[in-house]
Amino acid sequence: MKSRVLVAMSGGVDSSVAAAMLVEAGHDVIGVTMKTFCYSGTEDHGKTCCGLDGIADARRVAVALDIPHYVFDVEEDFNRDVIDDFVAEYAQGRTPNPCVRCNSNTKFRDLLARGRDLGCDRIASGHYVRVRRDERGTALLRGLDPDKDQSYFLWGLPADILPGLLFPLGELKKSEVRARARALSLVTADKPESQEICFVPTGDYRDLLKTRLGAVHPALQEGPIVDRQGRELARHGGYAGFTVGQRKGLGGGFGAPMYVLEIRPEERAVVVGKREELHADSVDIAGLNWLTDPPAVGSRVHVQLRYRAPAVPAVVTALHQELGLELLEEVAAVTPGQSAVVFDDDRVLGGGRIVRAESAVRV
Repeated sequence: MKSRVLVAMSGGVDSSVAAAMLVEAGHDVIGVTMKTFCYSGTEDHGKTCCGLDGIADARRVAVALDIPHYVFDVEEDFNRDVIDDFVAEYAQGRTPNPCVRCNSNTKFRDLLARGRDLGCDRIASGHYVRVRRDERGTALLRGLDPDKDQSYFLWGLPADILPGLLFPLGELKKSEVRARARALSLVTADKPESQEICFVPTGDYRDLLKTRLGAVHPALQEGPIVDRQGRELARHGGYAGFTVGQRKGLGGGFGAPMYVLEIRPEERAVVVGKREELHADSVDIAGLNWLTDPPAVGSRVHVQLRYRAPAVPAVVTALHQELGLELLEEVAAVTPGQSAVVFDDDRVLGGGRIVRAESAVRV
């Protein structure tokens, strides 16, 4: 069914082709780029995702497709919902997913509201996911290309907006997307993918933490590197520079390779141990959001605990304020603050943030 569609255009090839496919399908398309961060005065300010170069490239694509293009300034909301949360999580010794926060709290929510003001009844993006309607309602599914599937980043979407979302790339491979862009002579056809965090133009998130927290914040102060028994092995320059599973930056002299097992902000301590100590067989998840009915206690699901990691089978052991899962396969480096996304086959049931992971057997 033809409709007026607002397309989120970051200035990359994926969103460019998503807009082009909707135009080809006969929809009335409006392109929008969200200005999330003040890039002026920062090094390489134009190169980040949704940066100044991205805005310019999105506009060039919109001109080529003969569609209107707008820039929405969402800096205030983005600062509150994404950057402040990012900083607060690192201050608490956790490792956040800013792209999840952006999708859940800023991008789609704000696009939907502003799109309605422009008479749009659908919102589209270049994410590699699919939407399907069935007897259980509207389902969010993995993208068909396992190498590009981005469902991990969208578990936090409000369930009630799913019927109004379009994801044209969900059944395509990246190579097919680039081929379409080249065939249309779009300026983004061979543009490399952005890897950095858009609001960290220096490439080092600790620079942002120093600016936002101040250099004297405990997260950026020296503290002990300890083993599970609390014995001090070395010193570190700030626990915010570490994440569970990390090996680099710990120094040497341990007699064996050591990995970060845990961060204890109240003690400014980084806990380290051997690789086998990283494995967990249970996980607790908070900040839950469900896109369908939540699974019952005792039911079997699959859970993805890190982007690019395979989903592993699990059994629901608790469901209240937190979701408890028994992992049927041990997983290494389960990291507090990261997203845990729950699946039934390729359907996203929901997800939340990892708050703790444990192993029944301590090494």
